[in-house]
Amino acid sequence: MEHPNKKQRENQAKLLAQLPEDEREEHARLLRFGNAAYIYHQQAEELEPTETDFNEWLEGLPINVREDMEMQGFELCKGVLSFRRYVMEKNDIGMGEWMRKNLSKEDYRAYQEREKHI
Repeated sequence: MEHPNKKQRENQAKLLAQLPEDEREEHARLLRFGNAAYIYHQQAEELEPTETDFNEWLEGLPINVREDMEMQGFELCKGVLSFRRYVMEKNDIGMGEWMRKNLSKEDYRAYQEREKHI
């Protein structure tokens, strides 16, 4: 999947061109994963999280992280990727399913393998 920003696409193409040929495909695949994740998270900006979403998300966090996020507050946490992903998942826009639909079958299999090791 290509990056939606033309300048970023050009930068990625330059990066890949500079790599040894035997390393290009793996790096290209990682860029496709990153580009797809970027687009997924961009969609989160279209959803307006609520304070109820924020409080629900806080309940699932480890106590030390929860306390830190509570101190930062709802407005600052709107930009936290894990909170944005929580809101997306809550609105039936799951990242795994989104990646499955937007990556090639081969890339999606590789993505799943990488996710197992994270």
